[in-house]
Amino acid sequence: MDIEQKQAELVEYFVDQASNNKGSLLVPIIIEATSHPSLFAFSEILSVPNVAELQRTEHSMYMDLLHLFAHGTWSDYKSNAVRLPSLVPEQVLKLRQLTVLTLAESSKVLPYEQLMQELDVTNVRELEDFLINECMYAGIVRGKLDQLRRCFEVQFAAGRDLRPGQLGCMIQTLANWLATSDNLLLSIQEKIKWADTMSELDKRHRKEVEEKVEEVKKSLTLKADMDFQGHGEIYSEPGGMMDVEEERVRPKRRRHPLP
Repeated sequence: MDIEQKQAELVEYFVDQASNNKGSLLVPIIIEATSHPSLFAFSEILSVPNVAELQRTEHSMYMDLLHLFAHGTWSDYKSNAVRLPSLVPEQVLKLRQLTVLTLAESSKVLPYEQLMQELDVTNVRELEDFLINECMYAGIVRGKLDQLRRCFEVQFAAGRDLRPGQLGCMIQTLANWLATSDNLLLSIQEKIKWADTMSELDKRHRKEVEEKVEEVKKSLTLKADMDFQGHGEIYSEPGGMMDVEEERVRPKRRRHPLP
């Protein structure tokens, strides 16, 4: 089962659970969702009305925790740990995985130093083990570990939930991409039109050359015929050159000795 299908099924499951529970009963559901090893999207759970109602209760910190897993990073948690519930090891792992996804959104080449700082990793070996075992094997990222340049080259990264205000930027980016694509398409169409024109001109030029070649061939053939006829007339004229065969069969005159 691919990661997208698995995500969809998990989101549907937790949305259903959140829709059928309220108040303190939502706390274990949120903890389970943020601890699940295969769930990396939380905005649909956040949009459930029962979850939104936690904001006005003593369990509001779990609403904030869900926001953190939807949009935040491990650094964000450390900065706000006093206002958030303590995390179990599965949640810590999940938040560090989500941190890698966030970093991959802004750059496709992630320096080891930046990753170690953001993930609280103390050495390169630990970092590479985390990227391989907890990120690439999990299917949320693909890339190349460059030990010489000390960086992680990201080839693919799963998307996170959209942050507030991010949708407008995405729409603008897509609009710019569409405009660029339209300009590129127009340029391609113009080049195709130019190529068609040049092809037509080339065909006409070839035809003209072939016609001239045929004219020259006909002219040479006609000249050769005329020359051949001229030579025939020379040989057939009276007093002209005698045929060699005729000379050979003509009787020779007998010579008489002088007196």
